[in-house]
Amino acid sequence: MLNRNLIPALLACLIIFTAGCVNSTRQIQQKPVIIGYVGGYNGNIVETSQIDPTQLTHINYAFVDVKDNRAWLTNGATDTINFRKLNELKKINPDLKILISVGGWIWSKNFSDAVLSDTSCRNFAQSSVDIVLKYDLDGVDIDWEYPGMIGDSNVYRPEDRENYTRLFRDLREILDASSKQTGKKYLVTTAIGGSREFLQHTQMEIAQNYLDYINLMAYDFDGTYDNMSSHHSNLYSPPNMPYIYSGDVCIRNMMAVGVKPSKIVLGTAFYGKGRVVKSTDNNGLYQIPVPVRRWLGGGYSYLKDSVVNKKGFTRYWDAESKAPYLFNADQKAFITYDDEESTRIKCEYILKHKLAGIMFWEYFSDRKHYLLEVINKSFGYRK
Repeated sequence: MLNRNLIPALLACLIIFTAGCVNSTRQIQQKPVIIGYVGGYNGNIVETSQIDPTQLTHINYAFVDVKDNRAWLTNGATDTINFRKLNELKKINPDLKILISVGGWIWSKNFSDAVLSDTSCRNFAQSSVDIVLKYDLDGVDIDWEYPGMIGDSNVYRPEDRENYTRLFRDLREILDASSKQTGKKYLVTTAIGGSREFLQHTQMEIAQNYLDYINLMAYDFDGTYDNMSSHHSNLYSPPNMPYIYSGDVCIRNMMAVGVKPSKIVLGTAFYGKGRVVKSTDNNGLYQIPVPVRRWLGGGYSYLKDSVVNKKGFTRYWDAESKAPYLFNADQKAFITYDDEESTRIKCEYILKHKLAGIMFWEYFSDRKHYLLEVINKSFGYRK
């Protein structure tokens, strides 16, 4: 028979044990997400054999088009094959989530029309969910570039600001209703631009209530400053150049309008960009480019193996921006990119500020997983 005098002690031990289990579960749940965009927009069959699903928590399949006010599989024959092959990765990682990403830079032209009225918005949201349900996927990522702005010669209106929010509300409601039928939890996420103008044209403080993650595209910053060679995926802005965008500036702007850090996923680039400049000053950084631009850069695996400190290119480190860059003084060729050092620092930033995690464009730009390995080790998924 149990000694009654031992009961209080046993209860105390049980409480401590239970609390420990709960805290352990919370720690697991709070481990940052790793979201990789995988491109199938060119009608290609995705090389899923080259994807390591143990290093990802989510895959966003890019892209689904917007046509006739509906989500549209432009490359239906290959898209359906890709959905099946991506789902098969769950045999290796059952926790992996596969989402469709609707839009993108080129396919955002018709968003404004699709969500213009209550009825059209609801129908568009339903068409997106229909794809998710038909192919047993896990959610919808909206990549509208950009509400209320011209983007790539898009249709746009002042009403986009409120309609953008309504789209997420409708997606959330329809997916939640679907969950009751399937018993499966579905995700609603979005990829957003990092500019102040984007925040002025949206209601992210309201929209976040319907979103699981907000994927901040903290790259391609160099396109904002065509008059000089600047970083395209820098974490910080130089103190003497506060007008230059950076991941940190964008995140602080998001927080300033009320976006919760726990919803923010910091985007990083698995590719480099470059141009030829007029001067060798400052090793090519912040210089005037020549009028004719030619493509420089490429995926990180290529840059690391074939360009970094090779072919006349020297790697330099910008301690202020926490970003590397390459410069070939003879050719006056400048390349901005992310490497292991800058990626590790970004992961430390995510942990320090308790952000939701990291996302990147695009998976096959770093086929040797140089950067993905750094991310997994930084977040404790790998030793």
